[in-house]
Amino acid sequence: MQARLISTEALRESELKPDSSFIYRRIKGANVYSPSGHSIRIDGVRTRAYVIDRKIFDRTLVTRALDAGSEIMLSARATALKNTEDGAVLTVKHCGSTQEIDAKVVIGADGVQNNISRMCGLGRVKKTLTGIQIEGRYETCDPGFVEIFLGNRFAPGFFAWAVPTTETIARIGLCTEPNNTPPYQYLTKLLREHPTVSKNYKGSYTSLTLGSIPIGALNETSARGVLITGDAAGQVKPTTGGGIYPGAICAKIAGEVAARGDPRIESLGDYDRIWQEQVGKELKTGMHIHNAIGKFSDERLDEFIHLLSDEKIMNLVREYGDMDHPSILFGKIASHLNKKKLFVLTGHMLKDLIKGG
Repeated sequence: MQARLISTEALRESELKPDSSFIYRRIKGANVYSPSGHSIRIDGVRTRAYVIDRKIFDRTLVTRALDAGSEIMLSARATALKNTEDGAVLTVKHCGSTQEIDAKVVIGADGVQNNISRMCGLGRVKKTLTGIQIEGRYETCDPGFVEIFLGNRFAPGFFAWAVPTTETIARIGLCTEPNNTPPYQYLTKLLREHPTVSKNYKGSYTSLTLGSIPIGALNETSARGVLITGDAAGQVKPTTGGGIYPGAICAKIAGEVAARGDPRIESLGDYDRIWQEQVGKELKTGMHIHNAIGKFSDERLDEFIHLLSDEKIMNLVREYGDMDHPSILFGKIASHLNKKKLFVLTGHMLKDLIKGG
């Protein structure tokens, strides 16, 4: 998500080791606040995630790509794509001039804009969340823990967060379902009116960023001479908004399939099949969870957090809680609860999860 928090597994999948050049802080758990202010502490004895400097992290990946023989064209924009017998031709504007690039396979990894996907007729992702974040002075007694804030008053359809980068600085932000209220209004309300945030936030910030998170994967991510991957394909965890873990998996698959040099859909279609086998079920289940919890009223969110505070449930959370595989935890919780209690809490929205989603 925008907080630039990466799980330990996502870092491994990116084939990088923890490095102080891009890691600010190690995160072991989270304090989750319900709309009424009730909180639960999800504690971990080991590091579960890292707060990173995304620019340096990306630069590290770029350096590795250059070392492997990649060529990089900066300040370039793809404006057109057409299929040929030999693959595809990509029209690119670069430094005021236009050029055409012939390729056996074009991989569209152009983020939330997903221009390549639309050019080849694969369409858009199912939903785009809107978000905002500041980095500013924030005091917390748990610098190894992130804070998650639920509630439709501050972040309807998703959640708000405070992620510490130091003992006195944090990234404070939120994402919401698309609506007519600008994200900045929700952030202002969070900073001024949320009991915990307004107490810890010290009234000044050094940066403000706006962003979008695409969730809900494309139905098809391959066409003749083209593969779509990462945010452009909606390969993002709908429960957290994180895209590095699934994106790294899918990008490697796309690279391996593209390296065959065969532009036919019969060959490129293997990409769809393989990534769906590896992360498709998790993303689909995550979308069910997102859609279900996103419809909860504040009262139901309070009930949900109260349910999680049960000691037996908390033991499941500690044992099976995983940023990258939330379906495992939700399956364990659903199995632990009697169906009447689960149904009263969630209504029909989580019936698919009980059946295995």
